[in-house]
Amino acid sequence: MKNDQSTSPKPPHLALNPIRMGFAVGCVAVLFYLGCMLTMATVPHDQAVTFFNSLLHGLDVEPVLREAVPANEVCLGLVSTFVLGWLAGAAVAGFYNLGRRAW
Repeated sequence: MKNDQSTSPKPPHLALNPIRMGFAVGCVAVLFYLGCMLTMATVPHDQAVTFFNSLLHGLDVEPVLREAVPANEVCLGLVSTFVLGWLAGAAVAGFYNLGRRAW
């Protein structure tokens, strides 16, 4: 008797949709960006420096940390963060699906 399990395709529900995954990761990245903005708006400068230095493993952010950022840079940052997050999510889904086919 033939073993059908070895030749049957994997169920399609296990595949990740790259567009949806990209959208989800892009949205989460924007939430992190907004969280960063909220931190900068509500925490004193020296505490913000300490917080971000600890996130970046001791990298000193004080010389580059600005308290006032123009609105056009904020908009560009939000859009760029979403696009980079979308690309990362789509790439993860694509590689995941590729790996599913290979193994």
